[in-house]
Amino acid sequence: MTDSFMELALEVAKKASEMGEVPVGCVVVKEGKVVAKAHNMTKTLKDPTAHAEILAIREASSKLGRLDDCDVFVTLEPCIMCAYALVLSRVRRVTFGAIDKRHGGVLTLYSILDDPRLNHKVRWVYEPEEECSSLLEEFYKGKRDGGRGFEG
Repeated sequence: MTDSFMELALEVAKKASEMGEVPVGCVVVKEGKVVAKAHNMTKTLKDPTAHAEILAIREASSKLGRLDDCDVFVTLEPCIMCAYALVLSRVRRVTFGAIDKRHGGVLTLYSILDDPRLNHKVRWVYEPEEECSSLLEEFYKGKRDGGRGFEG
């Protein structure tokens, strides 16, 4: 079932790419059911905090309050802001499919979720998904090649 939630996150990420947004998708799940899903909207909303995780957490929190028994599936390793938002919302576990060498807040650059000083421990799993990485690579290649196929 984990694979199907990551597949859904990838579908959501592809919608972001079609909009000229960085293709990151996020799905919040409770008891095997999708509670919220979102993709990056930083350009569209003109909001630097409109990352997929933040938007999905906001939607899920508006329905449930705290996200104690929720799992999050995201196509890219959360940045520092998103990693701490996972802590604050008390998410149980996050699974991500690609690492973020430039901004990673869980594994690559920082270890926010492993910091023992924080009041809540979010378990995390890195499950490499080729499609998560390739979607981002293709998006940025398109940007470098003059934006062919991408708005923005």
